[in-house]
Amino acid sequence: MHSDFILQERIAYFSMEIALQNDIPTYAGGLGVLAGDTLRSGADLELPLVAVSLVSRQGYFRQEIDSSGCQFEKPDAWDPTRYATPLNAKIAVPIEGREVWVRGWLHVLHGYMNGREPVILLDTDLDENSANDRRITDRLYGGDTEYRLKQEIVLGIGGARLLQALGFTIRQYHMNEGHSALLALELLRRHAYLPNEIRNGSSPYDVPRVRSMCNFTTHTPVESGHDKFGYELVQRVLGDFVEIPMLKELGGTDALDMTKLAFELSDYVNGVAKRHAEVSRRFFPGYRVHSVTNGVHPCRWTCPCFVKLYDTHFPGWCHEPELLVRADHVPDAAIWNAHLAARAQLIDQVKAMTGVELHPKIPILGFARRMTAYKRADLLFTDLTRLADIAQQRSFQIVLAGKAHPNDTAGKRLIEALHHHMRDMKGIISMAFLPNYDLDIALTLISGVDVWLNTPLKPLEASGTSGMKAAFNGVPQLGILDGWWIEGCIEGVTGWAIGDSSQSSDNDAASLYDKLENVVLPLYYGYSGNQAEWIAVMKGAISKNASFFNSLRMIRRYATEAYIR
Repeated sequence: MHSDFILQERIAYFSMEIALQNDIPTYAGGLGVLAGDTLRSGADLELPLVAVSLVSRQGYFRQEIDSSGCQFEKPDAWDPTRYATPLNAKIAVPIEGREVWVRGWLHVLHGYMNGREPVILLDTDLDENSANDRRITDRLYGGDTEYRLKQEIVLGIGGARLLQALGFTIRQYHMNEGHSALLALELLRRHAYLPNEIRNGSSPYDVPRVRSMCNFTTHTPVESGHDKFGYELVQRVLGDFVEIPMLKELGGTDALDMTKLAFELSDYVNGVAKRHAEVSRRFFPGYRVHSVTNGVHPCRWTCPCFVKLYDTHFPGWCHEPELLVRADHVPDAAIWNAHLAARAQLIDQVKAMTGVELHPKIPILGFARRMTAYKRADLLFTDLTRLADIAQQRSFQIVLAGKAHPNDTAGKRLIEALHHHMRDMKGIISMAFLPNYDLDIALTLISGVDVWLNTPLKPLEASGTSGMKAAFNGVPQLGILDGWWIEGCIEGVTGWAIGDSSQSSDNDAASLYDKLENVVLPLYYGYSGNQAEWIAVMKGAISKNASFFNSLRMIRRYATEAYIR
């Protein structure tokens, strides 16, 4: 039970979504996958963490695609009793002037070695609550703005209170994105001054003390990615939990900006790549923003055939992925055979899921992202005539995947457009769209393609991690120089850049076509009749990207720079 985990101080890691395992749908995309990788790495290093999230009983959604390419959302419910243990403490949070009761489920996440991390999933589906309040923790990112605010009250305030009720001693609080920023308000109330301690005009709260306890990781430079709540809504739902004038001072005068609130009440703030930290400093001037570039969990994101290869050549690589710098010395045939095995698995899965038969000797381009406008899944299809001309010179295949948020109409239209392009190019380029993208499909896809494609609109890619996962499987990236790829791209060594690192994106499509036609495909097919030069790039992706862009390096940075101070 949880008593096993309360004997030492812990870092409380709060995240609206966490990818615990494939059949626990408490994640929607990259933010949750990163949270899961963070916790796995914490367990590997036996770093004392405790994670807090929502139980999300109805999950995110199960994606279905009809024959015309329209996305339909189906329920993706799960049963917490199968994977977690109910905890014996309950707390209440204030919502609309009433007490809403919250309990937790304990899921224990196991690391690669013997480490374990407790994950507490918050749940309002209790007899003490009204029918509406019982639904607050049902749907991940579901409902309207009011529903979201209630979820964030449960996550931030409820999570902090439940940790206290369970007897956890918390050294630091780490907010993974701004959804949990209300936990800092709970800390303010805990550390309020007595009336006789308040000087004229001074804050009634010990703000410096709260700041010293909080860390914040911001994940997006996209304006819509920052939750904001009008003060009329805040007053009605949260009441006078913290006085509105104080909230406006901390979270913005026009609306309660959860990102600004987290910035204001955190002593350590970081972006998730060097470029993202620079962009965040411009968005939020006056704050010091560090950069800790994201990473991915080595064991979770390496396919079995490459795990076997690395175990043979680099014993201990899962705990010390820096050993992969020696990948240059692995025989070419061993790298290529491992890749062929991964590609065969992808080809089998594509046929099983879509009926599309991919050719085993034609290179496969892969693209899988949250389907939203700035990710530009359609950049490759900007000029279908040019794309067809390239394919007729040197054949290639394409596999796509990704979900659009149920309320993202433009994202859904993007999925439809991709299916239209697939029909337009039938007989010229073999293409498939894999529905209901999840953790298992992701591993098969990123390990089985030959080139990973990433085409975001600059500078809106905070980090991106899919290309890092590809690198662990010897798959080079062809990508826009944004997010982590600015740091990871060594042209012709780890992959290839689309365009340059300037802010302009006007010529991205032309640059993509030029690089694909004149560099990537000729190299794959082999100028001299063999693939030694291509395999050298595969080795470069492993030795120079996988060895560095991993979550073990990332969480060691958090530990030394944020948690221990």
